[in-house]
Amino acid sequence: MATKNKIYFVLEHAKGGELFNKIAKGKLTEEAARKYFQQLIGAVDYCHSRGVYHRDLKPENLLLDENETLKVSDFGLSALAESKRQDGLLHTACGTPAYVAPEVLSRKGYNGAQADVWSCGVILFVLAASYLPFHERNLIEMYKKISKAQYRCPRSFSAELKELLYGILNPDPNTRMPISRIKRSAWYRKPLGLAVLKTEIVNKTCTEATTSGLTDCVGSERNQGSLALANLNAFDIISLSTGFDLSPLFDEKYSQREARFTSNQSAEAIFEKLKELARCLKLKVTKKDDGVLKLATTKEGRKGILELNAEIFEIAPSFVLVELKKANGDTLEYQKLMTDGIRPSLEDIVWA
Repeated sequence: MATKNKIYFVLEHAKGGELFNKIAKGKLTEEAARKYFQQLIGAVDYCHSRGVYHRDLKPENLLLDENETLKVSDFGLSALAESKRQDGLLHTACGTPAYVAPEVLSRKGYNGAQADVWSCGVILFVLAASYLPFHERNLIEMYKKISKAQYRCPRSFSAELKELLYGILNPDPNTRMPISRIKRSAWYRKPLGLAVLKTEIVNKTCTEATTSGLTDCVGSERNQGSLALANLNAFDIISLSTGFDLSPLFDEKYSQREARFTSNQSAEAIFEKLKELARCLKLKVTKKDDGVLKLATTKEGRKGILELNAEIFEIAPSFVLVELKKANGDTLEYQKLMTDGIRPSLEDIVWA
């Protein structure tokens, strides 16, 4: 609605707040988790039936009304069926890293419905455990675990819940459990008890929540993971997979002393390319014991020798991430070298 001077937005009031806040008080019982998960699957199934794929499902985007009815929100990164390319797949890498499906990371195209199902599986795990199945302080290591579906269920999980999660958190999207099978699973079909209407919370002894993640609950599994990385948004993951011609790669966060790019070339090919680049730019090349390639100028600058460390991470087959970090020297000289020398020379291996 609008007038000549004002624009009005009419929004539904979600009095119950974010589902995230429920988990912050401690893990839910499986009954309580089932109540929310059934509603989530119903909502996502409806979206898919209308050709809409959310692509950023996470507890922060799930709201509750006064009757504990779940509402899916924030469709800012969603895609419509007509967004698919000729191969029938979506190709934009987006979503919150800890909830993103492996095939989204692979940059080979993905089915929006299958990717959403994966995110639903991560949400289910978080509801029942109060921590993420895939968590590492190092983002690269976390992506490796996601790509291989390396996670451990708490002992408190029932066999039926573990079986359901095993089917959903399948790194192969073609054999991943679809929504139709999820609805037929034994765990999903269990009737809700009366106690769940009050959303029984267990394990309430918690430390104060941090600003960037879930409350860390006291228990034998409390150090398995946290949601410290959950606040990374779609643009954080996009920044790992855009080309050198796009500004997010050199955004304010990294431009001072660090840059990243992805490539489908092998680590050996990238190392050779960096060595060739160093020769052209008259940089001294040294390979450290830990596999890091050190590039250094032969003449001192304003703050001594300018040094860069190049490190390569294989996240998945045909998906390699390269980090270039300033190790020594003047920041302005580093930026000039990156802009005038390194950036244009690596365009042919960057996965744009």
